[in-house]
Parts: sequence; C-alpha cells; structure tokens
Amino acid sequence: MRHFLYAAAALAAFATPVSAETIAITGGRVVIGDGSAPIDGGTVVVRDGVVVAAGAGVSVPSGARRIDASGKWVTPGVFAGFTRLGLAEVDAVNGTNDKSGGRSGFSAAIDVAPAIDPFRSPFAVNRSAGVTRAVVAPEGAASIFAGQGAIADLGADSNPVTKARAFQFAEFGEDGADAAGGSRAGTHLHFRAMLREAQDYAVGLGTFDDELLKAEDAKALLSVLRGETRLLIHVEGANDMLRLIELKRDFPSIKMVFVGVSEGWRVAPQLAQARIPVIASALNDLPASFEMLGATQSNIGRMKDAGVQVAIGMINDRDSHQLRYTTQYAGNIVSLERVPGATGMTWDEAFAAISSVPADIMGVGDRLGSLKAGKAADVVVWDGDPLELSSAPTTVIIDGVEQPLGNRQNRLRDRYARPTEGNLPKAYDR
Repeated sequence: MRHFLYAAAALAAFATPVSAETIAITGGRVVIGDGSAPIDGGTVVVRDGVVVAAGAGVSVPSGARRIDASGKWVTPGVFAGFTRLGLAEVDAVNGTNDKSGGRSGFSAAIDVAPAIDPFRSPFAVNRSAGVTRAVVAPEGAASIFAGQGAIADLGADSNPVTKARAFQFAEFGEDGADAAGGSRAGTHLHFRAMLREAQDYAVGLGTFDDELLKAEDAKALLSVLRGETRLLIHVEGANDMLRLIELKRDFPSIKMVFVGVSEGWRVAPQLAQARIPVIASALNDLPASFEMLGATQSNIGRMKDAGVQVAIGMINDRDSHQLRYTTQYAGNIVSLERVPGATGMTWDEAFAAISSVPADIMGVGDRLGSLKAGKAADVVVWDGDPLELSSAPTTVIIDGVEQPLGNRQNRLRDRYARPTEGNLPKAYDR
C-alpha cells in the first residue's frame, strides 16, 4: 500500500498505545528537577501515569517493566517556558499560521487551545528532544491583549491540551506601544481602560459596541482581575517593568508574570520585592532594539541571585519550532559560572529553570515539572548530561506512556544518508 512519506509518518506516530503501565527505570543518575543535586544509581517508578517514587533505595514493584538506565541520566521532561507550539507549521504561510486572532476583531477572548495541532511536525521533533510540556501563547494582533494561552503536552496522541485558558497574554514595551497607536503612554492608558471596561462588564455597565473591548473580551479579562488567571506580559525594558509594577499596585489581585525581560537585571530588587516571576530569554545579549540596550547573558543569573523566581523561555526566538534549544540555553547559563565577571546558574538551578520552576510559575507545579511522588510521569532518559549538546534522549515518557522518538527530520536523514533506488518514486514511502 502506497502512502506519502509525511502522511505515513504522522499516522505511525499517532498509533502509539495510550494506556499507562508500571515502569521502573533503574541504575541511572536521577535528577528530581527541584534544584536538588542528582542522585547516582537511583530508581524512578511510575504507575498509572504518575510518579510513585524517585531516588536512591527505591524498591521495584513486582511485575514492573524495567528500563535499565545504567550510565545514563534520568530527569523530568523539559517544560518549555514560552512557545507557540502547534500554532504554526510554516510561519510565513498564512494557512498554517494560527498564532494570533488575525482579523477576527477579538483580543482577550481569543483561546489558542482549539488551534494547537499535534499533527504538526514540531511536536514530534521536540518530543524526541526531551520536551514533554510547553506553555503555548498567542501572538498579539491589533490589541495589547493577545488572548488566552494553554499548557500543552507533546504526547503522540490527538489531545495535546493539558490546561486550556491557563493564562492571558499581553504585549508591552515597543510591541505593545505599536498596538496602542504608537505610544508607550497609550499602552498604559489602554491597559487601564480595558481593565476598567472589564470591571464595568462585571456589574452590567457599558454597551461594548464602540468601546475598546467586545463583551467576550471583557468577560475573558474578569478572571485576570480576580487573580484566577495569570497575566503573562511581554516586556523587555527596565523602565517598562517599573511602570508595570506601579500598575500592579492599582490592580493588586492581578498575578503578573513577565516574559522576555532582557533588562530585568537592572530592576531585579524591585521584581523580587513585587514577587513578580519571570520567564526570561536566555541568550538576549545584544541590543536588538532600544528597549534591550542593557541585554546581557548574565541577566538570568543576576535576577536569580536577587531573589527573583526565574524560568527559561524563548519568546520570538523560533518559539513555534525549536523548543529543543531549551536545554542548550540552560547549559549556556551554567557555563557562565566559569566566565570571569559573568553570572550564571549552577547545573541544578538551571535544570530546575526548565522543569519545576516554569511549572510553578504557571500554577501547575503541584502536578507537573519534577519527579516527586504524585506528579505526572513525564520522564526522560538521556545518554549523557542533558545540558550538553552531544546528549540525546533514549526514552521519553509522558503521563506514564512511553513515546515514539521518530520524526520527519530523522527519517529523511536516514533515508538520504544511504540513498538507494527503489520501486517507488522518491516522494513516496510506506
């Protein structure tokens, strides 16, 4: 039977069994993911989709399927702190790009969950690189409020959404000013006015015919005002962060999380005092814009030292496709510890910044992000140090189910590494 290569690959991936089982991963160097040191010769036991135990001296249940991890590393799956996973196949092709609300006319009410497509190639590529969960955010269109994002898993099944409407996303700084008519002052006015309109909606005021928000947008912002839904805000410049801290005083219930944060080190004490966590870009070390003049690779380390809760993300950095760079970015932060005058993180801190910390920041740390007992069994076995470029996963488990590691890219690599003539044209394969 003849199939197109890509169709066959997609169907094969989604034929994976969805039932969890009891698995014991033994003999590996176990990383819990909470910032503690690795445990040599440890064991991880998962049952019915959750972690039962992880560490040294863990007994293996009778009948468990064993995975020998001797000489390997065993970690929680990578929790990608900020992405547009599943929202675009080819960014420049409109038909495959669902990152924003487009010309729909809606803003805060946009919900990306229905648009997250697990059949798109970035799912398999990043799953095979050890990424098991991701924060998936919309992209701004004509408003500073872009819409509601989700937490997704990268399992080889047709249900990628772990939590829909997990947060609201907004743009500040240069991008926010552009959406607010070309003015930073306008951005702050829009922010306040939109939240006031949401408050009016709650008490039955306003027509929402000629106002900044449609009724559905105002409704979506109510949970933000009540502190029920986190507000992720893209902001790069130090001054913009200070102004947002001031805005938070007027809306104290809002749970702000800053994303990008290239100049966060300049205002790290204020961020720590305001208890605003950040999902920071690890490699912003050049002034790509005027709001990033103070960019430095020491940014994350300096904020961490000041007491800011910091996770690693990659906003506007191939965030639809290359989540697999997350481990490389964490490794670079570790290497800064060896550079005179630079500030980085320890290995344990850096791995937590791509596992338990983003889960905690997003409010799902009670069930995701580490190998503590009772949490979802997202486990990766690596053939070496996961923060080294030469290492790769040998086993990926999501919700207790072992996942396929194949993807379109490595199938093409294997096919053309040793090209041979066959009976079918080259565009076809089984």
